[in-house]
Amino acid sequence: MLNYTFHWNQAFKALPQMLDGAVVTLQIALLSMVLGLAIALALTAFRLSGNRILSGFATSWVEVARNTPALFQIYMAHFGLGNFGIHLSPYTALLIGIAFNNAGYLAENFRGALKAIPDTQARAGRSLGMTPIQAFRLIVLPQMLRVAFLPATNQMVWAILMTSLGVTVGMNTDLAGITQELNARSFRTFEFFALAAVIYYIIAKLVTLAARLVAARMFKY
Repeated sequence: MLNYTFHWNQAFKALPQMLDGAVVTLQIALLSMVLGLAIALALTAFRLSGNRILSGFATSWVEVARNTPALFQIYMAHFGLGNFGIHLSPYTALLIGIAFNNAGYLAENFRGALKAIPDTQARAGRSLGMTPIQAFRLIVLPQMLRVAFLPATNQMVWAILMTSLGVTVGMNTDLAGITQELNARSFRTFEFFALAAVIYYIIAKLVTLAARLVAARMFKY
């Protein structure tokens, strides 16, 4: 017999706090995507360099990022590095862990996007007198980003959801952390986490919609 009494008023009173946490969640996700994109571009360049050491390093990064749980990667940043005297705050550890994961997935997305671009594109640029770097930057890179843009949007959504793992390393200022603290004080688990789930859902949908609008504007042709 179900005899649970809902008290939504407590959850709605805490909504401003939860929205403040949502801002921190979005901030971490955005920063992790910026770092992840920068690293992913470097990893892609390493894989194309022909240098076995750089290529091996990039391949190892991608393999580890894509084939181990994101939780382990965050743990390694927070607890693992602590064994070597490098003590990171929960915020920094969460940011590094998600950025590491993003870089691996985005680098693989870029590799797939590059495969979709015919080699003749770069060769055409070289025939016009461009250097290999100019041909890549002016011809290949824009096309690669166009192909990889929407898959990168999915990674952004995944980064937003991954921030919830921060509670495992003591993160208490993002949406999941604040929700956990509110739940610990009131024991209204269903109400608080249901409301948090709705906020996560709305953020993810808004990011997806914004990405589609940007893609429609930037990639008209």
